[in-house]
Amino acid sequence: MGRAGAGGFVSFEGIDGSGKSTQARLLAEALGAQAVLTREPGGAEGAEEIRRLLVEGDPARWSPETEILLFTAARRDHLEKTIRPALAAGKTLISDRFADSTRVYQGAARAALRPMVDQLHDLMIGLEPDLTFLIDMDPEAALARGLARHSGEDRFEELGLGFQQALRAGFLDLARTNPHRIRVIDGARSADVVAADVLAQFHAWGTA
Repeated sequence: MGRAGAGGFVSFEGIDGSGKSTQARLLAEALGAQAVLTREPGGAEGAEEIRRLLVEGDPARWSPETEILLFTAARRDHLEKTIRPALAAGKTLISDRFADSTRVYQGAARAALRPMVDQLHDLMIGLEPDLTFLIDMDPEAALARGLARHSGEDRFEELGLGFQQALRAGFLDLARTNPHRIRVIDGARSADVVAADVLAQFHAWGTA
């Protein structure tokens, strides 16, 4: 596996409606010009086109196997067009989701396909974040928040509460097996309080 670079690669993960997108944005705002904020699926022109295929439409639109291939294709474009250039420039790259989401959504919660996810990641991506913030939240509350947005990108929310509960369990298990990289943040607090916690832990990580 490769390592990010001088500026560092930070990812945010969590179930749908957990507030991770807000926290990724707030950290980027706090860091100012040092940071590049991006997202997955997406973050580059081609990857954004693939995003629409993945997050819109019927929940049964794709099989888990097809989703893994689509996410990997989008991630590869994101890596080439956005992530690598930002890290090469010494920026702090902040991504709203990365490979951990595929490991949990398609590798555990949707189907037991983790070996396939890991093999494709090793072959086509070969990069892990230096630091990951897992914004943890009660699935029922997060699902209500996510559906209330009416974003049109609610294909995974429509899989229901049981799916969100499986996602949370998958993310927490991933955090337990990767304590050196993943910081679990209580997302049930106000956005400002969560942001202050994230920023403090980011600075602590940077000086460790």
